[in-house]
Amino acid sequence: MERAVILCDGYFGQSTGKTANGLVRYSKRYEIVGVIDHTKAGRDAGEVLDGKPNGIPIVADLKQAVARCRPETLIIGVATFGGYIPKEFRPTIREAIENRLNIVAGLHEYLNDDPEFAKLAETHGVRLVDVRKPRPIRESKQFSDLSRKLPCLRIPVVGTDGAIGKRTTALLLTDALSAAGVPATFVATGQTGLLQGSVYGVPLDSIKADFMVGELESEIVRAYEETQARVVVVEGQGSISHPAYVCGTRAIINASMPSAILMMHAPARKTRSFRRDVVAWPMPTVDEEIEWLQFFTRPIGGGKVIGIGINHENMTRDEVDATV
Repeated sequence: MERAVILCDGYFGQSTGKTANGLVRYSKRYEIVGVIDHTKAGRDAGEVLDGKPNGIPIVADLKQAVARCRPETLIIGVATFGGYIPKEFRPTIREAIENRLNIVAGLHEYLNDDPEFAKLAETHGVRLVDVRKPRPIRESKQFSDLSRKLPCLRIPVVGTDGAIGKRTTALLLTDALSAAGVPATFVATGQTGLLQGSVYGVPLDSIKADFMVGELESEIVRAYEETQARVVVVEGQGSISHPAYVCGTRAIINASMPSAILMMHAPARKTRSFRRDVVAWPMPTVDEEIEWLQFFTRPIGGGKVIGIGINHENMTRDEVDATV
């Protein structure tokens, strides 16, 4: 695996830093050797995220990262609203290219389309990798009603909001099923899952609407055909009731034709994970979200919510126990 440091300056441990958070917790594609965030420099990344040190240091800048961690790659570890490259990250990205590090990003603003970065990368002989870039239209697939015919269980993990733990829970579920002797495989639908090393998946929110369902459906079919898994777990995106991020859940439902659904909820969260300074949109109740989900699954044969996962942000252990 390539040795990689994650650029997440000012955002590590926050929802905007969810790509970095996910990679620190779980990565089969890159060996994560450090995190750049000057606000938490000197601390252990695992301790910051989960209260358990994991040996991944947080450093203040790229110079420290290169000297201490000896990386081959710099991963941009933020998921910004709109998918832009943060302006304040550009000097560090430029410095990384000049230090002959490959640059990897999962943003809508592509590194390879940036004239400055593309020219620098060519000069220094490094790769720019845009994992959120979809396939060309002529290579993209449309809906073919294939998932429903698969002899495996198809379980999407959805949620009442964005950045609520859908991917993490889906990965934990896949690993737990496999450990219990139930063949299971994971299909990613976002940039973090792809960066973590998922063999199957698509950058769903980068795909044109005509192809969203078909592209994901083809990956679900491929995942089953190549692994013969009894359970295909599909990462959710957004929320069926989210005012800004509704398309992902609809596409995932239709692409997977779910046998059953798991749903994540954050009981202590009051407003949606989306530009809270501009749009303070209230969270739904669990019952409301289930009602809306099952309204959309009804035309395709059902697929009921059979389990709820709790995101315990801003909750005490007693509050979690009482909620359960």
